[in-house]
Amino acid sequence: MKKKADPSARKPGPSALQSEQRRGLTAETETPAVVDAAGLLSDLRSLIQSARQRIATVAYSTQTLLCWHVGRRLLNESLQGARAAYGKQILVTVSRELTAEYGRGFSYAEIARMIQFAQLFPDEAIVVTLSQQLSWSHIHALLPIKDPLARDFYAEMCRIERWDVRTLRQKIGGLLFQRTALSKKPHDVIAAEIGRLRDGQVSPDIVFRDPYLLDLLGLTGTYSERDLESAILREIEGVLLELGTGFAFVARQKRMSVGKDDFHLDLLFFHRHLRRLIAVELKLESFQPGHVGQMELYLRWLDKHERAAGEEAPIGLILCASADAEQVELLQLDAKSIRVSEYLTELPPLPLLRARLHQAIEHARESAARRAVVVEQP
Repeated sequence: MKKKADPSARKPGPSALQSEQRRGLTAETETPAVVDAAGLLSDLRSLIQSARQRIATVAYSTQTLLCWHVGRRLLNESLQGARAAYGKQILVTVSRELTAEYGRGFSYAEIARMIQFAQLFPDEAIVVTLSQQLSWSHIHALLPIKDPLARDFYAEMCRIERWDVRTLRQKIGGLLFQRTALSKKPHDVIAAEIGRLRDGQVSPDIVFRDPYLLDLLGLTGTYSERDLESAILREIEGVLLELGTGFAFVARQKRMSVGKDDFHLDLLFFHRHLRRLIAVELKLESFQPGHVGQMELYLRWLDKHERAAGEEAPIGLILCASADAEQVELLQLDAKSIRVSEYLTELPPLPLLRARLHQAIEHARESAARRAVVVEQP
């Protein structure tokens, strides 16, 4: 007799294979995660570019050091002086052999530059530091500079501000060193400042210039202070390049309430390396001693109301159409943290500008020497 099926009995479950198949079907029908293709490509590009930049940096550094070591090795052979003719013959032979083996880059002219490099930068430790930022092309631009202090200045500023070769050439062509306040100091002071610059210490004498070259503003004929101010803001990128790395724009026509009166500072910047606010007043006329009192008021207000914790005291820059060096000197403005500089909206011929700067530097150094003699007298 057949037993009737118990309806309460459990039906046999699906096989393991059937379970896997069902799971597979479920997985196939689920919506896959959306991939951010643009973000992925951006990340990959960043990785590749970063790696290439590191490779290029190492390659440039290695090449710069190689050129210095080749130059020093040849220099140690004493192939100059009385042996100059023989030395030239040796260098021709060396150049020919190295070019045949390693390709261009070892021409006679290049090897002569390597020797000059070793002569002008005899300290290997300094060369190692410079090579981290300066390529052999940078060194090419530095070698023709005859003044060793100017050459050291450009090398260190190029390293700190990470100039490309084109910018370095522009700074040299624009007589940047001759326009810094530093160039007007005695030689031993300049050497000491450059030594501190190597340690990363930037002083106001390195930052401020006279004159400032503002020909990029395109101002000709008659214009007002407001026109000048507006042009500076319109061309702020180029102006900041002329002012120097480290300047950050803060405000235009900064309002300062003192008692019942309101005053307005033309331009306010912050300098990251100096860690100071920089107050800039624009003057279309020649510098007048009365401008100093106005700037002193602005600096004291900024020191009281705007100076943040950890910052140094603000510095004032009076930019004017012209300035009498003797007047500025007698006012002893350094002690008041005020600088006076001319600006040029139309550049004079380069020889004229060079002669003018040379005269200003000589005048400043002679004045400093006279003051030193007075201090030393009993």
